[in-house]
Amino acid sequence: MNVSNKISWEEAVLWYCNQHGNAQAVLDNYFDENVVVAAKRFSKSKEFIETLSLLPTKSNSKLLEIGAGRGIASFAFYVNGYSVTAMEPDPSTFVGAGAIRSLNRETGAKITVIEDIGEKLPFKDAIFDVVYVRQALHHARDLQKFLAEIARVLVKDGFFLATREHVIDQERDLQAFLDSHPLHHLYGGENAYPLKQYLNAINSAGLKIIKVLAPFDSDINLFPTSRREILNKFSQRHGFNLPGFLQQILFEYYNRTTHAPGRLYSFLASKKSVGVMLMSHSNH
Repeated sequence: MNVSNKISWEEAVLWYCNQHGNAQAVLDNYFDENVVVAAKRFSKSKEFIETLSLLPTKSNSKLLEIGAGRGIASFAFYVNGYSVTAMEPDPSTFVGAGAIRSLNRETGAKITVIEDIGEKLPFKDAIFDVVYVRQALHHARDLQKFLAEIARVLVKDGFFLATREHVIDQERDLQAFLDSHPLHHLYGGENAYPLKQYLNAINSAGLKIIKVLAPFDSDINLFPTSRREILNKFSQRHGFNLPGFLQQILFEYYNRTTHAPGRLYSFLASKKSVGVMLMSHSNH
């Protein structure tokens, strides 16, 4: 395959999966050949367990996932009792809506699959208890419109959760992130926004921020590593274990000093007036 020209997302992923030395990265990105295996593994992951714990919602709540990809998160929410609608504009059978339909067929799941984009959601007002996006908000063509649509379809007191979103400090850092991304040179679809732009867009949409998780605040952002692995490496390097209160100080230090373009943040907001609680140094 000639990868000098832009190809589809599915072609880029399949090319990446077939490159020597990428076996662990393929698993870390849930690009397993069998999507059912990938979805079941994600549903038991630390990332998803922590994601689920952020949502104070009841079983059978109506959840919309935008940019659902191959449906690993939609499946995880479904098996945890949510009524799930998965929206994914890519129709492909490996990383798109076709893969979600395969999940339904092979597992008996009843995930509603819709092929559309976030800037114009094909739903009536106020019908979802939760709108969830994983690694998708930064792909918005119009971030403000995307979030306004999310707010529109949420019920009052509904929750919006965006996880693993790429952040840059300033616009000029975007190219450095794009150059470092392993697939952007193939398909050209990556992006990142400054943290303030995410926060302003969320607030402007009428959503009230509950939590902002900075890169080292949560295993959601750190996967495939974890806070525990980071602490273990620290202990091995320095020959002692940090007590609990110093562990948090260490992670706060890492949050303050890490400015890598494309680092990951997560956001939880609600369609109601609640106090803003920024965690760690996430208001940088």
